[in-house]
Amino acid sequence: MIGGGVRHHLPAGSTAEAPFSLVVTPETAGWTYASLRVLDLGDEPVTFETGEFETIVLPLAGACAVTCDGERFELAGRRSVFTRVTDFAYVPRDARVTVSGPGRFALAGARCGRRLVPRYVPAEDVPVELRGAGPASRQVNNFGTPAGFPHAEKLIACEVLTPGGCWSSYPPHKHDERTATEAVLEEIYYFEVAPGPGGRPGMGYQHVYGTPERPIKVLAQVRDGDVVLVPHGWHGPSIAAPGHHLYYLNVMAGPSPERAWKICDDPAHAWVRDTWPGQDMDERLPLTTTEEETR
Repeated sequence: MIGGGVRHHLPAGSTAEAPFSLVVTPETAGWTYASLRVLDLGDEPVTFETGEFETIVLPLAGACAVTCDGERFELAGRRSVFTRVTDFAYVPRDARVTVSGPGRFALAGARCGRRLVPRYVPAEDVPVELRGAGPASRQVNNFGTPAGFPHAEKLIACEVLTPGGCWSSYPPHKHDERTATEAVLEEIYYFEVAPGPGGRPGMGYQHVYGTPERPIKVLAQVRDGDVVLVPHGWHGPSIAAPGHHLYYLNVMAGPSPERAWKICDDPAHAWVRDTWPGQDMDERLPLTTTEEETR
């Protein structure tokens, strides 16, 4: 891996700080804005301060209660990221937050300047989009994008589910320059992989590559709980191995005063988009919906 001495592939457990199984801060990532923690909760609640970071509490597995500024939000959550689209809570910077489980919960954060109000968003209000076609089919849950959730200052986040054998984050794209068509955004990819028959663990792959002026090279085999950091450069494809659906949570933030998710395709591969109108969407999609689970 090339790029500033920071590790860009973080295997599961390599950044754990109890009660968090994953901790990525701007300081450890070598950037300024985007952060992610994964909170593994038993029966005891956990209280934390958001500090400079606006944060979305997103259930990955389980249900929880989120208390902030005297408000209490009950999150129905889900059994796993492969069973349902989930509800979530937004908590502002400079807040004291308590999360009561049990379960596993992502805390997606962005360093910001303004203190906004806490909010709850039900699963039914999360926009679900199918992108691509054929072997590039995927599902995007736009729970924290500017269009899907306009009530944040810096934080942009979404979930992507890729059926086994398909590619997503394709064609490769980047967002590391400030232009009319591109916004500077740091990005975190957090992965989970659906198990195969008998609970057999799966894997996927993530590719990141740069330019001669800004080199970076990552080709990582990713498994449950792994993270790939994208400080700059082209990223994609994200590859789901046959037999194993691939999930990733994207967390993005950057310096622009406009909260915008603007990207530029790698010109060498942008032509792929022109082939999609002649192909069907993968029939397995959507992998998850907003329908309530029967527990």
